[in-house]
Formats: sequence, structure tokens, C-alpha cells
Amino acid sequence: MNGTYYISAEQMTVGYDGRPLIENISIGVRRGEILTLIGPNGSGKSTILKSMIKELRLIAGTVVLDGRDMADLRERDVAKKLAIVMTERIKGELMTCRDVAATGRYPYTGRLGILAKEDHAIVDAALETVHAKDFADRPFSAISDGQRQRILLARAIAQQPEIIVLDEPTSFLDVKHKLELLDILKTMVRRQNVAVILSLHELDLAEKVSDRVVCVAEGRIDRCDTPENIFKDDYISALYGIGTGSYNALFGSVELPAVSGEPQVFVIGGGGSGIPLYRALQRAGVPFAAGILPESDLDHPVAKALAAELYAVPAFSTPADAETENVITRMLAIGRTVSTVPAFGETNAANKRLYEAAKEAGILVSADALLRGVEP
Repeated sequence: MNGTYYISAEQMTVGYDGRPLIENISIGVRRGEILTLIGPNGSGKSTILKSMIKELRLIAGTVVLDGRDMADLRERDVAKKLAIVMTERIKGELMTCRDVAATGRYPYTGRLGILAKEDHAIVDAALETVHAKDFADRPFSAISDGQRQRILLARAIAQQPEIIVLDEPTSFLDVKHKLELLDILKTMVRRQNVAVILSLHELDLAEKVSDRVVCVAEGRIDRCDTPENIFKDDYISALYGIGTGSYNALFGSVELPAVSGEPQVFVIGGGGSGIPLYRALQRAGVPFAAGILPESDLDHPVAKALAAELYAVPAFSTPADAETENVITRMLAIGRTVSTVPAFGETNAANKRLYEAAKEAGILVSADALLRGVEP
């Protein structure tokens, strides 16, 4: 990977009407790298991107593109290097999707904008890349928001840029097309050594697709680092000011707050088997207890976030006999017990004891029966 930034902001100050929003921004992205901006709504992510692409006038500082100050470059020269996919809707009246995608070739055409045979082939390849050839000849104004986003990406790809800047590119896409779009970007980065800078709301996607992450909050760049160092429970909660519920770095997801109160059911889970039930009980407003879970178990982080009571042991360990008996006593006091574990082995012998004790006491119920009884 080239060690120098292909595009960089140097001591950049951005804002509106001459009023600074974020000052002294110094960030950059290299060829073959994806740099992602995250942060709360209104923190300035889009303002930073718009300033870097000259859509907004800089209050101070410079933006350097391929070693040259962008202020000194002609728009056509910039367009041959940099493609943009922004959230603003473009007006495509009387244009087909193919026509919109073809505008990506205009930096390479003459004054009349007439496309050569080679240009048409490049546009077709771009439409194929974003899986849009089946609606390429439909009016751009008659397709869905998600399809429009794919066409705008095809337009950017048709520019054959060396860097692509995208503002919330997954906003109007369903799960399938979110993944397809990000896979397309990753493939371009890897195979064509393209640089990509984008903003995302979906933290789970940002964690998976990014090489580096810029955190924007409260009028400043708070941190710039690798996903491994950014996506920590405490840091993301602080960055977004999460006061209700919690962020789970392991799953890249959020959990709603636990239901407080005396547990009405005990859940014997493990290996991820209990997670759907934990969330179903939370949605139904039913406080529950969960255990016995090693801190290394897949169930543990969700149970920790949602259970009114959690019985856990250190990672990769098993509870002492006396501890297991204490949990059994508590389970019997709660009454109704559900086991989501499909089978018990040597490593979860303690939970097998819980299961057998619940069965002997006649307090085992199925998850389906339990949820039917608590549905609103």
C-alpha cells in the first residue's frame, strides 16, 4: 500500500456562512484503503465530506489531491480522479438509469458530451457491477430509492476514479444491497487500488468494511484509528451518548435496556441458544434471570445487557458445586424455567444439573409456551 495519502485535509476548518463547525481537521486516505467517518447525527460528517470535495467553501486549511492543492485544479481534472456519491437527490427527469450512469463519462468526452463505443462499454460494465442492468432503461424518476443509489454508484464507477467519496451510501438500501454495495467497494479497493472515504450510520458495517475509522463528535475529530481500537463498548457508548440501553462491540449491535423487577422466569442458555429468548422476553417486558454462563460464552454479553439477574463464571471455567447449588435454589424460587440448550456436554455439566432439578420440580416450560403466556 502506498504510504502517502491520496487525498488529505490539512488543518482544515469547515462550517457554514463563515462560522466554524469543526476546526483543524487533518485526515487522509491512501490508495487501497477505506476510511469511514462515524458519529452522531449533526456532528459534521457530511460537512467534512462536502468540504473535501469542494461542495462547501473551506473556512481555513487545504485539501490535497494526489499531491496537489485541489483549489488549483480544474473541475474536469478533479472529476477524472475523484467520484462522488452524495445523499442529495439528483433530478433525473426524462433520463433513463443508463443516461444517469453515463454522465460519469463526461470528464472524458468532448464539449458535446458524446459517448464513444468504449464509453458505452464502460457504462454497461458499471451497471453490471452494481447489478442494475435489468432496470437500466427505466426512467430514473420511476425507480426506488435503493435502485437510485445503485445507479449513482454505477455513475461513480463509470468515471474510473482513483478515489470515491460517499455520504451515507447505504441509507436507502435493504440488507442484501447494503452488503453488495460494500462488497463492490471492497473489491475495487483490493483489485484496482482505489481509495474510498465514506460516512456510515451502521456501526456494524463500518466495523467490518473500514481500514481506518474517523470519529466525529461535538465539533471535533475525537479519534482516528483502526476498527479494532475504535469499536469498544465504552468508547462507542460515550461517542454517541448512549444513556438508554447499551452497545455491544462483539456483535456490533445495540441492546435495549433490561426490564427491571423480580425475575419471572429463569433461562438456562448457552452457545448463543438463549439470545432470541432473552430479546423476546425484553420486548414482552418480562424480567428474567439467566445462567450459568461463562463470560466467554456467546450468550453472555446479551444476557448481561438484558437479564435482571445473571449468574456467570469467569471465561472458560465451570462453577464450583456449591455455587451451582446456590443457583439451583434461586431457580426453584423463581419457578418457571426454560432451557434453550439443545444438548448438555462435559463443559456445561452445571447447566445439566439445573435442567434436571427444574425437570424434577416440574417447573420446566417450553419457550413457545412461555412466550404465548406473556404476549401482550
